[in-house]
Amino acid sequence: MKKIYIGMSADLLHPGHLNIINEARKLLDKEGGGELIVGLLTDKAIASYKRLPYMNWEQRKTVIENVKGVTQVVAQETLDYVPNLLKIKPDFVLHGDDWKTGVQAQTRQRIIDVMSEWGGKVIDIPYTEGISSTKLNKVLKEVGTTPEVRSYRLKRLLDSKDIVTICEAHNGLSGLIVENANIVEDNKKIEFDGIWISSLTQSAAKGKPDIGYLDTTSRMETLNDILEVTTKPIIYDGDNGGPQEHFVFTVKTLERLGVSAIIIEDKIGLKKNSLFGTEVFQQQDTPEDFAQKIKAGKQAQVTDNFMIIARIESLILEQGMDDAVLRAKTYLEAGADGIMIHSRQKTFDEIKEFAKLYNRLPDRKPLVVVPSSYNQVTEQELIDNGINIVIYANHLLRAAYPAMLNTAKSILKNHRCKEASDNYCMKINDIITLIPGAK
Repeated sequence: MKKIYIGMSADLLHPGHLNIINEARKLLDKEGGGELIVGLLTDKAIASYKRLPYMNWEQRKTVIENVKGVTQVVAQETLDYVPNLLKIKPDFVLHGDDWKTGVQAQTRQRIIDVMSEWGGKVIDIPYTEGISSTKLNKVLKEVGTTPEVRSYRLKRLLDSKDIVTICEAHNGLSGLIVENANIVEDNKKIEFDGIWISSLTQSAAKGKPDIGYLDTTSRMETLNDILEVTTKPIIYDGDNGGPQEHFVFTVKTLERLGVSAIIIEDKIGLKKNSLFGTEVFQQQDTPEDFAQKIKAGKQAQVTDNFMIIARIESLILEQGMDDAVLRAKTYLEAGADGIMIHSRQKTFDEIKEFAKLYNRLPDRKPLVVVPSSYNQVTEQELIDNGINIVIYANHLLRAAYPAMLNTAKSILKNHRCKEASDNYCMKINDIITLIPGAK
């Protein structure tokens, strides 16, 4: 009995996939029967080279299992076929012939070399023209998402990636930038995983000080603008969460909208930005009282998708490492879904020390950092020290301000807008067609 192996992600099952499966069925019929095994890439394998799939592995498995001719679905843990091939030793591997050239050519050759060890063959199936997973994904993204799908996405990312990268957005336009910005590096598409709704940048965008001046209703207006034009998971900056009674309603509102997480800091009183440190008066809440706020928030949420992440200010307020670790332990015991540790030091050393101690805790949850001050640290260094989420918390707004200021000064200096248009501005046609539906 012959064995055929097909590797696929199958996030969006289309005629190209079905054509390969049908060709496999014909081959098995010709060979007198056998097994058609689909190696279904795991979420982690897919996330290693492109965006997290819309459906999780179990959902995709259910779809493929019900395709006529498929006899078995196994997990393919990496892009590399070889580990599965060595276990299964199939007689044939089928794939679209588009992998003969480009970045997949080396993968194909490696499979040919391994299969030759037991006389197996690689069969290239003619590519199905007019079908593109990339185009289908683009259309799906334009359709949008639902609160339930969006809210669960952060937990899926944490399960699938070594580190989750989050970038701030303060209006619909900056939300679109975080949603769509990407680069290709080492044949992998790299983009941000989610969006940070920062109280600092929301306040600054409205010309207001970062002292908690904006009420929740005002902040929700901006949040809704971003929700309407994006699909990525959102982490909301909740400052200190407000009074416990108010925090409960904030949790309910955010969860209903599809926000994935809120981060609240263990401070009380009038908000002052943490990067001021001890230069201004800032008071930390007691671990016990803050733990009660966490518990109240957890009791208020309806699903298991929503996350409450506790932000520890001990290092900011120079209360010492022992205090920070003790608070982390207390907040985790209260039900916190993660810990954010903050620092205003210029080096990574303080955070690195905390991470080492934190990672030893028995009930450890995801660890979040915001490297605004120690900005020389790389994502790989964060991964090496057990950091799970990195938030680039204010950079789009900080970049926008000098660009707008330089443009304004250029117009004043030259008494016309030509120099500003040529040097600082996108083309008029680009801005009027930037948002879909403008024509």
